[in-house]
Amino acid sequence: MQTLERIIEEHPFFEGLDHGFMDLVLGCATNVRFGKDTYIFKEGDTANTFYLIRQGNVALEIFAPQRKPIIVATLGEGEILGWSWLLPPYHWKFHAHVLQDTRAIALDGKCLRKKCEENHDLGYEVLKRFAGIVAQRLESTRFQLLDVFSAQK
Repeated sequence: MQTLERIIEEHPFFEGLDHGFMDLVLGCATNVRFGKDTYIFKEGDTANTFYLIRQGNVALEIFAPQRKPIIVATLGEGEILGWSWLLPPYHWKFHAHVLQDTRAIALDGKCLRKKCEENHDLGYEVLKRFAGIVAQRLESTRFQLLDVFSAQK
């Protein structure tokens, strides 16, 4: 059985993180499970958590009036779910719909924001890592839009 510390250390998001920072992060972490077809969070709800997905799949969905949910991304093992906890006003921008039973590590955003304020070196590390995720997701969205618009021609 793996410890919470080992699971977090081995997750790609925290790869290479200084061990002193790891101790700070561990104080904000818990193991969680979500059943298929449940929602981890919904657009507009307060965002104070992010998740290291260990197993399973989660769809990020947006809703438009009179339409079915639109899946904008599907996240799985080794990926991060949620960055809205990082920037005010701390509200989710999507729904997170569990497609398969999912195991994850939940990190308390309030706890981590406080630790990042107290230790700006930790804050810089966390922000750099999330900036990479945001850039990657924007690039994926760009390619999806190109596919949609090229299919309409």
